[in-house]
Amino acid sequence: MPHDLFLAAREAMAKCYAPYSKFPVGAAIRTADGRVFAGGNIEVASYPEGWCAETTALGHYVMAGGGAIVEIAVVAERMDRITPCGGCRQRLAEFARSDTKLYLCDQAGIVETVTMGQMLPYGFEGETLK
Repeated sequence: MPHDLFLAAREAMAKCYAPYSKFPVGAAIRTADGRVFAGGNIEVASYPEGWCAETTALGHYVMAGGGAIVEIAVVAERMDRITPCGGCRQRLAEFARSDTKLYLCDQAGIVETVTMGQMLPYGFEGETLK
């Protein structure tokens, strides 16, 4: 089943807007109820004021009402096994659990599965800010 999440991330990557870095990235998020939210990176001339693929996917996810995130896939055109950047790790951790599966992909599919806890073992938690 996670292969369809990879396909959604790859499709989003194909729609990204990366004229400056020429580094297309796609991400897809699946919620516990089966909904999938995908996004590609979007750059602007005031580089680096654009946003990452994960941020775009999270925007769609939040606007659709959110929910429990159970899986995330990330793919880049020019880098196998890309991981979310540090900022996106924290953004994803805001909505995902430490045991949420994160699929690292190449152009053919998933090549490694890790958890968000492995990617961001000491991330900030919203509870500490209350």
